[in-house]
Amino acid sequence: MGTTQLETVPEPKYWHLKTVLSEALDSEFTVGEILPNERDLAARFGVARATLRQALEQLELEGRLQRRRGVGTTVAPPRVGVAVGAEQHAWPGAAGDVWQPVDCTLEVPPAAVAAALETGEQPVHTVRRSRTTHGQPVAAELLYIAASSVPELSAIDAPSGAARARAVLRELQRLELEGQENAVELGSARADDAKELDRLPGAPVLVVTTRYISDGHTAALSVATYRADTCRLTFGDPGGVEIHHDPERRAS
Repeated sequence: MGTTQLETVPEPKYWHLKTVLSEALDSEFTVGEILPNERDLAARFGVARATLRQALEQLELEGRLQRRRGVGTTVAPPRVGVAVGAEQHAWPGAAGDVWQPVDCTLEVPPAAVAAALETGEQPVHTVRRSRTTHGQPVAAELLYIAASSVPELSAIDAPSGAARARAVLRELQRLELEGQENAVELGSARADDAKELDRLPGAPVLVVTTRYISDGHTAALSVATYRADTCRLTFGDPGGVEIHHDPERRAS
């Protein structure tokens, strides 16, 4: 790697450095490659290490870099395309579902969920699922299913853990899905989400809430938490849109 000195620019030096580093990531590095250490990078660009750290932190926030303890700073894989509001509706657990069941418990849900499911203080099936890409966790989901939605479920069919989760999802397939509604908002990772997603508490996340409707009522409610640094959302058919990290480029 050669030496590059930053020119005097009106914007903050760390922000300009972030742009220069982003261009270097596109032209000189591949996904998973480990970046040189901070001392060498700071010397290459002629900046203080504090300035370099600010730029690296911003690139990590934007999903360009991943910092892994014991490994170093690596080039992150492309963001995962998350389909929201797709034309084809399907129950969770249907063919092609990329989520992996982790556990299932019978518990009283948060008040807002209970109101949506119209279950009052009755316990509901709470299915926990996870999603990974490139071997890294990118999302965690809590799927709340009213007991009345899976009336044929028995303890024999669903003993515990992932097996119970799969049994609940199989029973859910028996209902006719009339439609689903999605909502997306930016949030901060709670302690339990952060641990599962390998992030620090308070890290930015995308929260996708999906309401599954059957017989005019909400039969299930999904609250999926995605890492904001690794995911992008697609609405309906993405149509082969290419996403570039450089904001001056145009999607084609």
